[in-house]
Amino acid sequence: MTPSVRTVAVVGGGCAGVLATRELLRGTGDRVVLIEPDEPGGGLAYGSARPWHLLNSRAGAMSADPDDPGHFARWAGCSPGEFRPRAEYGRYLRDVFASLASEDRLTVRRSRAAGLSATGVRLADGSEVRADGVVVATGNPAPAQPVGRPDHPDYVADPWAKGALEAIPSDVPVLLVGAGLTAIDVALTLTASDRDAPITAVSRRGQLPLTHTEVAAPPVGLALDDCTTLRDIVRAVRAEAARAGDWRAVVDGLRPYLDEMWTAFTPDEQDAFLRHLARPWECHRHRMAPSVGARVASLRQDGRLEVRAGGIRSMTAPPAGGLLVELEAGVQWFGAVVNCAGPGRLPAAAGSFVGSLLEAGQARVGPHGLGLDIDPAGRLISAGGRVQPDRWLIGPLRRGAKWETTAVPEIRSQARGLAIPVG
Repeated sequence: MTPSVRTVAVVGGGCAGVLATRELLRGTGDRVVLIEPDEPGGGLAYGSARPWHLLNSRAGAMSADPDDPGHFARWAGCSPGEFRPRAEYGRYLRDVFASLASEDRLTVRRSRAAGLSATGVRLADGSEVRADGVVVATGNPAPAQPVGRPDHPDYVADPWAKGALEAIPSDVPVLLVGAGLTAIDVALTLTASDRDAPITAVSRRGQLPLTHTEVAAPPVGLALDDCTTLRDIVRAVRAEAARAGDWRAVVDGLRPYLDEMWTAFTPDEQDAFLRHLARPWECHRHRMAPSVGARVASLRQDGRLEVRAGGIRSMTAPPAGGLLVELEAGVQWFGAVVNCAGPGRLPAAAGSFVGSLLEAGQARVGPHGLGLDIDPAGRLISAGGRVQPDRWLIGPLRRGAKWETTAVPEIRSQARGLAIPVG
């Protein structure tokens, strides 16, 4: 007997959604309905990128095809070791998706998903996509917001909103809330034209991402068999980095084992990692391209970018405009404050679709509020603790249950797993 053809709805058309759609069409006989209000293949990371925003990984790591690591580099006509523009990678994803357009098993619904029903996905326009299975591929939670964020035109809650940065005058000092990769992107945009006024980035630790070397060293494997605690692993990593001479090779060598290590930690160890080690780890793990690192160093040397450690105690709006911000060093006036913080914690940072899943009990918050809870195969767990066999999650919202789940190599592996039956 010929098995019936399923319909799978993929919610989200960014990188994760495109890779999920590709693997389902290539590896199964399913019909796929991609639900995305905008053009598939853009997403927050690539759809709003400017020419000076480069990928944080080399081209050789960015293939959409798990079986063909050189696919993106050949498409871009570059060497695997280059750092290409993020906008170019967005075009690549759109081209990958366009190559699927001839599939009669693919339908694109240009609408916003509003929630799940018993028979599929409810759309914001009131219609429904009937589906036997659903893949949630909606990207990161919303950014964390500073305490006391004002409802004020000079506070930019979303730097990726159209025209948000262009509206900031070039002659006023700007405060960036956060010092990670988003802050780097914003600083590059604000200084792309003639800007005389300084930019200040403030974060709890005041640590910027570190920089890739021009030529990548081969990853260094690390013997962790005798490590039974988080403290043991930290000690072993530091010792091996000192011995190897290039900590980048040791960090890169850990990557295949990070999820296994994360799930082996006790909840207390995971919490200790998040409080004390997560930010230093992110600075070492998610690095700037060499040319971006050089540009940032030049901005700091010229006094155009300052990085401070500490928090924001308050923000008030004086009648003359701008914002008075109380930092640990005192009160300072800024013509604009731009939120560049990383993803917030759930449930507060859930978008409308993920929020609807939580409200309906169709999903539950995962460990430490970093994402949604899943079983080892990536299936959503309901508020009552039941694994939902036909509702899958891929991408950044797996964080908490997993750790290494935000970069293309891991997301494409998760997408491949959708095409593998799970018992």
